[in-house]
Amino acid sequence: MNLNMDIIRSIVVLLTLALAVSCSQDIGTNDPQAKTDLIKYVNPLIGTAPLTDPEFIGYTPPPGWRVWAGLTYPGTSLPNAMVQLSPITEYGSGSGYQYEDTVIYGFTHTNKGHWNLCNIPVLPISGETPGDGAYGSRYSHQTETAQAGFYEVFLEDYKVRASLTSTLRSGYHQYRYEEPTGRKILFDLAKANNEVSDWKIEKAADNAVQGFQRNGDQIIHFYALLNEDIRELDVKQEGDKNGSAILHLQNGDNDLVEMKIGLSFVSSKNAKLNLEEEIGHKTFDEIRAEAGQIWENLLSKIQVEGGSEKQKEMFYSSLYRSFLWPALRSDINGDFSDINGEVANKGFNYYTRPSFWDTYRNKLVLLSIISPEVTGDIIKSLQDMGEKTGFIPTFFHGDHAAPFIAGAYKRGIRDYDVQKVYQLLLRNANEEGGIRPHIEEYIQNGYISTPEIENPHVETKAKAGVSKTLEYAYDDYSLAQLAKDLNDTSNYQVLMQRSKNYKNVFDTSTNFMRGRLKNGEWVKNFDPQYPYYEYMFREANAWQLSFFAPHDMQGLIALYGGESDFEAKLDSLFTVPWNPDHIARNVSSFIGQYCVGNQPDHEAPFSYHFIGKPEKSQEVIDNVLNNFYGVGEHGLALPGMDDAGEMSAWYVFGALGLYPFSPADDEYIVTVPLFDQVRWKVDNGNELIINKPKESRNMVLIEVNQEENQGYFISHDLFRNGGEINIMTD
Repeated sequence: MNLNMDIIRSIVVLLTLALAVSCSQDIGTNDPQAKTDLIKYVNPLIGTAPLTDPEFIGYTPPPGWRVWAGLTYPGTSLPNAMVQLSPITEYGSGSGYQYEDTVIYGFTHTNKGHWNLCNIPVLPISGETPGDGAYGSRYSHQTETAQAGFYEVFLEDYKVRASLTSTLRSGYHQYRYEEPTGRKILFDLAKANNEVSDWKIEKAADNAVQGFQRNGDQIIHFYALLNEDIRELDVKQEGDKNGSAILHLQNGDNDLVEMKIGLSFVSSKNAKLNLEEEIGHKTFDEIRAEAGQIWENLLSKIQVEGGSEKQKEMFYSSLYRSFLWPALRSDINGDFSDINGEVANKGFNYYTRPSFWDTYRNKLVLLSIISPEVTGDIIKSLQDMGEKTGFIPTFFHGDHAAPFIAGAYKRGIRDYDVQKVYQLLLRNANEEGGIRPHIEEYIQNGYISTPEIENPHVETKAKAGVSKTLEYAYDDYSLAQLAKDLNDTSNYQVLMQRSKNYKNVFDTSTNFMRGRLKNGEWVKNFDPQYPYYEYMFREANAWQLSFFAPHDMQGLIALYGGESDFEAKLDSLFTVPWNPDHIARNVSSFIGQYCVGNQPDHEAPFSYHFIGKPEKSQEVIDNVLNNFYGVGEHGLALPGMDDAGEMSAWYVFGALGLYPFSPADDEYIVTVPLFDQVRWKVDNGNELIINKPKESRNMVLIEVNQEENQGYFISHDLFRNGGEINIMTD
């Protein structure tokens, strides 16, 4: 490798990035997006390392377990894009990339961090073809660079430096081969993070290939264009699970190979169109600079002053991670493959369904504030799915499209047919055989029963009846708010009555949410500390679910016997030690019984506000923010699986001092921000400023626009109209 050429390339990249930032600064000195350099704080490697300390985890993992501590990927993507171009170090793992691994097997073009996707793997290779077909290269983190919109690594075994950037629907690869002869590119199309049932590749031109990869009923098409002619396309066992394809490139003096690859979920023709329209004749450095500027524009919507460098890194890395999913699925011409596999075009950007159970609590609220147009298109996509299946889709558990859509509607996102969406949500809430399992039992009895099973264990299968009852009750409340806004009084009253069903699984003799048999008796074999995946609870124990009634906290407090008893029980949540014999893979990282590493109890730290003890909430929140994110040997682990951005969004809201305690409502509970000042700009041009004049973490007063705020909530009107919040501490 010529050192002088490396220096020249580095200068070109820096000048290109500087020019893009300079151009962005011409928008005016009064614009809070001007003159920012926030992408420097984004570290996409956060969330890629494992948790290994049993004391931090809460138990000693069994041999061979990798505790889920983020499951994020370090590669390049744009906000809510179709393409996530990232290295894969182990197929079948959470995101395909594990920080402790030492071999890269390819660069894949889709990702989520949910044991799926990782489609269209490619790998630049050189030298002799291995007899066993085992391709892959060692690498070192010392030669690895991960930034917002850019990834680079040196593949030691093939002596290739691979650089990656991307657009919404296309990836851009640069490969610098130390040896100009024997240059090849592997298309490992038989592999992905989930099973590949068919694949195909063919030459489309002297320097281009096209094809597809099929996972179940989903087909991902691609079109790849190179700056070098293809001497030979060697395809072995096309479509077979043991097959692969290798592009042999012409030998030449040019050590730099570039490959631009477009994706489409419709056709290779559309993949080519996506590539031509989004990259065309632009250089790698231009695309990289554009990607960086897109992220800079998004990140600069929230600017902070004060706080440590680590806190800023964690904040902006979390903000970045919150905007990678849902993912775009329509092409640049508007075509998309609908839920039935038919090609459609309806004039909006079509997205995947959100990971509702994971993200309705916070991440989808953040999306609605910062990216209202994307949120509107996601709701249109859900409507399209619902009209073709009869129900608005859910994800994993519950019916949390209801709080998502109701909350978005209250926040002013209404560019869709709200009446049609509302009618579909009513079907969700009332019809058996749709989105809500056991809905007839829930409506008839007011709860979903739990079977009596002798000696149940973590993986005992049942209805997760307590979790479903609690979640359906909140979903009913959420849908009731939409009914109220649409003047449907009768459904509003019915749904509000049903929203009280959470009380039916609260056992006043133990002060826990508890499973009930069909005959109304309580499940006898009851240990409130024992976690279950599906028996009684969903990925939780009784402690973690016994404070979930975000729509009726005063009613919940009354069940406990009043504020004093509620406070004592809540204190115990954070002090009763976790039993290290209770092992559940995705229930980890504890403060007492409170699980920092999984979603079901993530509203609990804020619950002290409802008894006038915000200082106790702040103590727990600060503990989580300062001691549970960016942890482990390398400072890169999270307390649990990021789940499409949920852990990240929790950090964002906690650090800013605003949290959507009830995401269906257009209000936010106020805590003390990590930063001295937050300037939050929204698309309507207004700005919300949050000030914390003193270092103290003990909140004594909230001022809104120079007037004392009544209570601990502020309205979304402050985003609509702009305003200023002063957090006064002692």
